Amino acid sequence: MKILVAVKRVLDANVKVRVKADGSGMELANAKMAMNPFCEIAVEQAVRMKEAGQAEEIIAVSIGPQACQEQLRTALALGCDRGILVTADDEVAPLQVAKMLRELVEREGAGLVILGKQSIDSDNNQVGQMLAALGGMGQGTFACRAELADDRILVTREIDGGEQTVSLELPAVITTDLRLNEPRYASLPNIMKAKRKPIEQLTPADLNVDTDSNLKTLRILPPAERAAGILVESVEDLVGKLRNEARVI
Repeated sequence: MKILVAVKRVLDANVKVRVKADGSGMELANAKMAMNPFCEIAVEQAVRMKEAGQAEEIIAVSIGPQACQEQLRTALALGCDRGILVTADDEVAPLQVAKMLRELVEREGAGLVILGKQSIDSDNNQVGQMLAALGGMGQGTFACRAELADDRILVTREIDGGEQTVSLELPAVITTDLRLNEPRYASLPNIMKAKRKPIEQLTPADLNVDTDSNLKTLRILPPAERAAGILVESVEDLVGKLRNEARVI
């Protein structure tokens, strides 16, 4: 079985996000970029399945500018076998990403697609569900456990009331949650080996996908500044301020 894993290039989670002065987006100039944390979990899950003898090949896919090769090389160093980069300089909407992934699933004959449940930049949480709908595949979103059994996969997913386990026929789509696994670090020998692994480059036109979107970002604003806290002398003062000033009790 082949596993297709999608990885996205985002701002490093430890970097303080700054909004451009014109409100058109995030300031990315000279900013540290990294693989989306949920995508790291997806890569780890695929590698564990291959190590358990449940997969023959792992294909890492990224959609974006040439700089995305850095994140693909990281995925290859973590255990993926080869990469595919679909070059797109402009931001690609979730529906167009899902269409490209569907074409790649059909082209590669992948039996399982693993994605992060969302990216930490746009937080859309849409691509996995759209891909499953477009490809007519079962989906297990927000997965905290996943076990292959014959031609099916059991996915335990986190829901508001606890957990739900679904049994999916392959091919299927899984989106990963934080508690699915703990991603490994790439070793130096594997980083060196990853430099020799192939990365195929395609364009959206090669996949017969039009990147024009009817979505438009109007403006991005930073969160409002929070007022400074105050110290109170006693519980009575606290209750008085909550009742008379904040009016919450």
